[in-house]
Amino acid sequence: MLRFHFINLFLIITLLLAGCGAAPAAGQQSSGSLSVIATTTIAADVVRQVGGDLLQVDALLPVGADPHSFDPAPQDMAKIANADLIFASGAGLEEFLAPLIENAGAQGLVIDLSQGIQLLEGDGEEHGYDPHVWMDPNNVLVWVENIRAALSQADPQHAANYEVNADNYSAELIKLDAWVSEQVASIPQANRRIVTDHLVFSYFSERYGLEQVGALVPGYSTLSSPSARELAEIESDILQYGVKAVFVGKSVNPSIAQRIAEDTQVRLVYLYTGSLSAADGPAANYIDYIRYNVSEISAALK
Repeated sequence: MLRFHFINLFLIITLLLAGCGAAPAAGQQSSGSLSVIATTTIAADVVRQVGGDLLQVDALLPVGADPHSFDPAPQDMAKIANADLIFASGAGLEEFLAPLIENAGAQGLVIDLSQGIQLLEGDGEEHGYDPHVWMDPNNVLVWVENIRAALSQADPQHAANYEVNADNYSAELIKLDAWVSEQVASIPQANRRIVTDHLVFSYFSERYGLEQVGALVPGYSTLSSPSARELAEIESDILQYGVKAVFVGKSVNPSIAQRIAEDTQVRLVYLYTGSLSAADGPAANYIDYIRYNVSEISAALK
């Protein structure tokens, strides 16, 4: 039987109340020696910000991996099997995770970081919810609270540390949101139309007033394949709406985007989408990731 479950804030509070004065249960620690895994490099960085020096957080996906097409290796099963806490971006992003946990026989708690976020639902031919919630820093504020609550429940001895770290990082995210708003405000209104490799900027566009004219790959995943008709339609839309650039994630195959950019004579701009950069790169943490992308978008659209 599959033995893992997602926890949210209400369950955490219940467990805290039930566990007062009791010894830690299996998978819980009374000190900062938790074994913690996060699925993506982005999620791992945010967990590290809240955990601080008390945690060693490993990312399941390597730098540069596309979470939509990730295929776990045998060593990933071992990582999952030994984890006390497994932080997932959630919202349907990690389709690989449930079978991986089942095959590994993992007993750790799985925390859906996107629990509590109002998810954007597709319309028309697009079904399901957009899983790219981290594109809006305000959604990452929800991640921070979910992380704080989960760590405090698993390691109550250091709950005060996690709370301080969460508060400090939340203040940075609020400043980041204000900075992004200023940058987008400097883009002429007529230029705020974007085309991306897949529908990855819905939350960003909703928050900051951009318009996603379309995507080269229909849907919220990079795994779909566009038809010739769909490619012709997106080229027509680029020309009709005067789109200034096509944005493509560094972790996806750029061949279709390159063809579209050549056909329409618009700029091709590479962004970080599903992964941070390497540690010595320009997007080694979440805040730098957003700053890099926004700077590239702003420069291209101005």
